[in-house]
This record gives sequence, structure tokens and C-alpha cells, in this order.
Amino acid sequence: MSGQQFKYGGQAVLEGVMMRGRRQATVVVRRPDGSFARLDLPIPARHARWQRWPLLRGFTALAEAFTIGRQALDFSASVVAADENDQVSPLVQTLIFGVTIAIAIGIFVVLPSLVANAIGQLGTPVLLREAVETCINLALVVAYIVAIGRIPDIHRVFGYHGAEHKVINAYEAGLPLTVESVRQCSRIHPRCGTSFLLAVALIGFLIFLSVSGLPVWQRILARIILIPLVAAVAYEVQQLAANHYHRPWVRWLLAPTLAAQYLTTREPNDDMIATAIAAFEPVLAADQSVQPQPASLADKMVGMVDTQPTT
Repeated sequence: MSGQQFKYGGQAVLEGVMMRGRRQATVVVRRPDGSFARLDLPIPARHARWQRWPLLRGFTALAEAFTIGRQALDFSASVVAADENDQVSPLVQTLIFGVTIAIAIGIFVVLPSLVANAIGQLGTPVLLREAVETCINLALVVAYIVAIGRIPDIHRVFGYHGAEHKVINAYEAGLPLTVESVRQCSRIHPRCGTSFLLAVALIGFLIFLSVSGLPVWQRILARIILIPLVAAVAYEVQQLAANHYHRPWVRWLLAPTLAAQYLTTREPNDDMIATAIAAFEPVLAADQSVQPQPASLADKMVGMVDTQPTT
């Protein structure tokens, strides 16, 4: 894929897929009765020059992705609950988000730091202590993914995740967006969020070395403060690697992060693939300033509407 081609992306949600383009993101979710619900979310234009600067563009992209992702998940949850008008209030959303972030920081930042610090007090060199902390962090992330993957609803989400990747891969390969064509594509993609998480952990190891000499609680606080910088650097590295993914040595370097995607994707069924296509077509149409063709989309869904797709 050309580095100048727009990099479409997406996200698996409950019983559906969100696809994102230049002008809009579209969420398509299957209702309990087998029909499809759709939500279009506008993408704000980036007019400021600083929004295209390295690192700063990473902050902007990640903030937008987070905001749109939350809206997509909230919409999918309301559809699955069979009440599309029952939206969670902003206050409740903020409280849930705050509690979730606090728990995540406690498990994936504070706990590894405390364990590694205890090991360091035994006389372990600083570099080894930092490596142990990174390994503990990675182990916790992998264990968390494996654990939630055993939940039936999340297992289906992983299927939709695979469908999202297959559709993007088919589009970037210039293949027709049909179920038959998309089915042949890989469920692994170099710009996946799972690979991004691993990149954050590995790049964080290098950046966090700059505060490794601080006392433990100051070191933990510094790590929390530096998380946005680590994420922005990881974003730049992932985009650069994706632009050169056709080079064998880049594929070799990315192999560990790509392998991790087998934990968060499953081979989708045809209904899941059709759902991902249904989410992607309006996004392409919006970018081309052409209205989508609901009739042709409906034709693709014939015989599939009774089977629920997976994220």
C-alpha cells in the first residue's frame, strides 16, 4: 500500500464493527431481531498545522480514536440491549471511565513497578529491574486478553475484530468488497491496536529508563505522566512500520507484535464479514462524496440476517 493512501481503520464492538475514514466513522450493529442498526459519526477536520506535526499528530489521532471508540461501544451496547434510545449519561460514562482507568493503572503500572522494585532491592541491576518490570507488564496484558477471550460475548467481539481486519486488507489489496473475496484475506493487520499495545510496552521500556533512578513512588508517578508521550511515539513507529510493511526486514521486526493479534482476533463467519463490509461501504462513499447504495447492501445480506456476526 502506498504511504500516501489514506489509512482506513476500525474497531470491533458488541455484535458489530465500526469503520473510520476521512469524513466519518460508521458503526453497524446487528439487533437482536437480526436487522442492522447504523450510526454515522462525523470526523472533525484537522485544519491546524500543528495537528500534522510528528508526535502531536499522534496525540490528536489517539484522542479522536478514543472518543469515537467510546461512542461506538456505547451505541453497540444500547443496540444489543434492544434500547437504542437508552444512552448512558455523560456523568455515568465519566465515572465508569475514571474507575476503569484507575484500575488499569493499578494493575498494569503500579503492580509491576512494586514487584520490580522489590526485586531491585535484592541488588538487581537497574537495567535488569526495568526489563523485569516490562516483562511483568506484558505478561499481565497477555493474561488479561486470554482471560476475557473466554467470555462468550468477547469471543464474538474477537470474531468481528478479525472481520474488520479482513475487510481493510481486502481494500488495501484492491480486491472487491464481497464476502467471498474478503474471506480469503488475512485477519492480521500491521496497524492493529493489539500490536500498538505491545509497541507501547516495548517503547515504554526505553523511555522509562530516563526516570529509573527515582524513588519508587516518584518513578511510578513519572511513568503515569509519560504514558501519553510513550503512546505518541508508539503511534509514529507503528505508522512508519506500516508504510514499509512490504519490506521483509520490517515484517521480521513486527512478527512478535503481529503474532499477538492471534489472541484478539478469530476467524469470522460470513455474517461477521458482511457486517464489516456494511460498515465500510458508507465510509468509502462519504470520502468519495457518493451516497451509499442501500439496495445493493441489502442484497449482500440476503440469507445472512438470522446469524449474528462477531466483532
